[in-house]
Amino acid sequence: MRLDKFFASQSLASRKEVKELVKKGLVKINGIPARSSDMTITPEEDVILLNGKTISYKEHIYIMMNKPQGVVSATEDNLHATVLDLVPPELFRKGLFPAGRLDKDTVGFVLVTDDGDFAHRMLSPKKHVSKTYEAIISDAVSPEDISAFQEGLQLKDGTLCLRAELKVLEPGKQPLVQIVIHEGKYHQIKRMFEARGKKVLFLKRTKIGNLSLDENLAPGECKEILHKELDQILE
Repeated sequence: MRLDKFFASQSLASRKEVKELVKKGLVKINGIPARSSDMTITPEEDVILLNGKTISYKEHIYIMMNKPQGVVSATEDNLHATVLDLVPPELFRKGLFPAGRLDKDTVGFVLVTDDGDFAHRMLSPKKHVSKTYEAIISDAVSPEDISAFQEGLQLKDGTLCLRAELKVLEPGKQPLVQIVIHEGKYHQIKRMFEARGKKVLFLKRTKIGNLSLDENLAPGECKEILHKELDQILE
């Protein structure tokens, strides 16, 4: 990989900026000052220093975001802010996209990455990666509702859903519930409750696979996910 392409891929500097850094002797490869910005390096093997600091190569980046209401899960939108607009400069790189979508008014865990292969594995219907949500519902949840989710609910249009788990966390006239689904149909949870004569008043995704949303992330904030945490998503 060319040195300037390496820096650009890690969102560290533009190609023009790399030229200046090399001229100033601030870039070293294996302890030797870089010859030119277009020299070839092996990121996985070479030790690359910028101003005395080691730069670790990351082929891909994985970002946990706590999506707020009003933001769309898309790479671009002419009317609304997108999840990419919320990614801070130090984490941003070309090719980022949301791996899976949340409705504009649904909040919580969105995975943003530039790794198409991982996103495909995570979203593949064959994998049945679970997604866990918390919701506030318009009416009390009955044992019959819980059984219907468990058996595999039929939506109003005849669509059959896979078995899902419905649990009441805080009972009441507008209860707080937890839902675990193993697929990702369009507006699925809202449609599931509509099939039971109820409305979803608030919806938040709290977990993908076995990886939970970091409780310290405020709405709109995000953080990089470690590789060991990624394994929890596909478990």
